[in-house]
Amino acid sequence: MTLPNTMKAMVLTGHGGLDKLEWREDVPVPRPGVGEVLIRVGASALNNTDVNTRTGWYSKAVRGDTNAAGTTGYDGASDADGAWSGALSFPRIQGADCCGKIVAVGEAVDKARIGARVLVRPMHRPAGGDAKALVTFGSERDGGFAQFTTVDSAHALRIDSPLSDVELASFPCAFSTAEGMIQRAELTAERVLITGASGGVGSAAVQLAKRRGAHVTAVTSPGKASALEALGADVVLSRDGALPAEAFDVVLDLVGGPRWPALLDALAVGGRYAASGAIAGPIVELDLRTFYLKDLTLVGSTRQAPEVFTDLVDYIERGEIRPILADTYPLREMRAAQEAFLGKTHMGKIGIEITG
Repeated sequence: MTLPNTMKAMVLTGHGGLDKLEWREDVPVPRPGVGEVLIRVGASALNNTDVNTRTGWYSKAVRGDTNAAGTTGYDGASDADGAWSGALSFPRIQGADCCGKIVAVGEAVDKARIGARVLVRPMHRPAGGDAKALVTFGSERDGGFAQFTTVDSAHALRIDSPLSDVELASFPCAFSTAEGMIQRAELTAERVLITGASGGVGSAAVQLAKRRGAHVTAVTSPGKASALEALGADVVLSRDGALPAEAFDVVLDLVGGPRWPALLDALAVGGRYAASGAIAGPIVELDLRTFYLKDLTLVGSTRQAPEVFTDLVDYIERGEIRPILADTYPLREMRAAQEAFLGKTHMGKIGIEITG
């Protein structure tokens, strides 16, 4: 195909409120570098990290929950550490999720890849980089909130599925985050507690834990209980209710906040706790006696081994997991999509269609 010189994109111009999201129709179409592919984006989706990065919530200056200033940004957020790997370069095209087709390739990439339908691995280490380095699609490099995007060829995985682009775009960030937590916690057919279970990562974790044969207890608001049971949750508890003591082998936590000590109390002796979010607040109180007297293991989960995403693609192609789309917005209506996202009345993901 003949590539245009410019494209439409939603551009983040700095940390702050929704006004920092700027619709543009004159963004230069990127060209793939050595080892890269150019993707015509079919769809993306919203994630907590899109909002958190915009507001600067990752800054150590911020101590509140992720929703408190979701529309306005956080006072005191620092440009020096406002993204999860530190400073962010602006302007930036966000969007950790991406489903699309390869339309051009850079040097050293097989031209046979052109035309392939792909999902982008959202979190990876840079080519030839340190094993601890982290590149997040839509953060450290431009992502899927645009008509075209580039990525290293190795991180554009071919997908063979009857699902639509927007359905497929609901998987990468949320499901790889959940699968990363599950693999880090070495979850098997055990008793697992999942907080924030109605969100994108939480609802993904419910499905992924069930495919391992786990007994799943999901924590959410009462109005979403039946939907989580339909996903496979064995028990649904209210997020405001008490948790049973020493009832779980594993806790997958996306919430944090003031009720965090109860999660450790709910773990059995030798239990494992894994976290990949703190939507209720990042500052928690830890009683070290609970930690060491119960021989607990606490695991942080952000970086992912390459097989996490390849496993996920396999699950999708085999039909073992399904997308959970609450709603879909066109890219130009990103501000409205984020306002809906911040309302937290939905379950699963909000999709973003890329058209034009």
